[in-house]
Amino acid sequence: MLGKAIAQRFWLKWILIGAGWTLFAVFFASQLVVNRAYAGRPLYFGRALAVWLICAFIWLAATPLVLWLSRRFPLDRHRWMTSILVHLVVGTLLSLLLLAVYVLITLALGMDSGRQTFMQAFRAQLVGGFHSELLTYLMVIGLTHGIDYYRKYRERELRALQLETRLAHAQLDALKMQLHPHFLFNTLNSISVLMSEDVVAARRMLTRMSELLRASLENVGRHEVSLREELDFLKNYLEIEQTRFHDRLAVRMEIEPGVLDARVPNLILQPLVENAIRHGIAPRAQQGLIEISAAREDGMVELKVRDNGPGLQSNAPESLTKGIGLSNTQARLNQLYGERHRFELKDATGGGLEVVIAIPFQNGFAATDQA
Repeated sequence: MLGKAIAQRFWLKWILIGAGWTLFAVFFASQLVVNRAYAGRPLYFGRALAVWLICAFIWLAATPLVLWLSRRFPLDRHRWMTSILVHLVVGTLLSLLLLAVYVLITLALGMDSGRQTFMQAFRAQLVGGFHSELLTYLMVIGLTHGIDYYRKYRERELRALQLETRLAHAQLDALKMQLHPHFLFNTLNSISVLMSEDVVAARRMLTRMSELLRASLENVGRHEVSLREELDFLKNYLEIEQTRFHDRLAVRMEIEPGVLDARVPNLILQPLVENAIRHGIAPRAQQGLIEISAAREDGMVELKVRDNGPGLQSNAPESLTKGIGLSNTQARLNQLYGERHRFELKDATGGGLEVVIAIPFQNGFAATDQA
């Protein structure tokens, strides 16, 4: 199916190009008839059209070469001078060649009523048509560049829309996790127990829940935030989870101060930690440990989330990455950074699962007050 669609687009493209050159011939043939009629030298439209169709179809045959030259020597800001010189030289040579082919065809068809030799007819065409041929070449180059720039603009616009969609999905997934009935019921139950045992702790839990929801709503539409903001959001989430799991969940953070203001994707760490809790901590009766680290290395920010659970031995990488959190994380990284990132899911040294994300270091956000 894909091959058939590509073939259809290919033929549609060349049908449109052929139609364009045909319209080119009709337009200039009609202009020639009007000019001759105004000068008192009538010319049949059929003859004028035949002449211009020959010219147009010669250009149609040369179009693949012109398109290749247009893409091989683009008029971009890095080498526009070289490209212009190349196009002027090639355009001149190609115009001379096409004029020669035109003269040969018209002579072979007996369309030259003056019985001229090839050199006489070529000289006449050179004087009267060379500049228009060169201008036609340059116009095709300009039109090709215009179409390419528009296509690239549309592709960038599409990527931006896809990125907006990915970010919206990530935010909705985070909100869905936060508002999941199981999560809410357990959290509210923990708060209910604390109300009779530790009112201060219960109030703190309610505060963390409100801050978690507020941060989610405040950052709607932001592709990137500072690592400091991301960690503040994560701490609120972890405090709620630690209340749910009590002593079964311990957290250790090792964050280099120099990366706190680095730009990271919004809501990038929470899905990784949630995945570690779900697959590495929740199924175990023993105490679980989650380690979160961030460091700068070789111009990249390296983020790691590690748990001390069973690792990949009981969870195949395919089953983990098919989940909403990790699959969406991978898609967002691809949209934001293309090939300039690394995403790894592997067994950690000493046991457990480790997720590693490396993205280009960009320092562009002011520090915000921590909650």
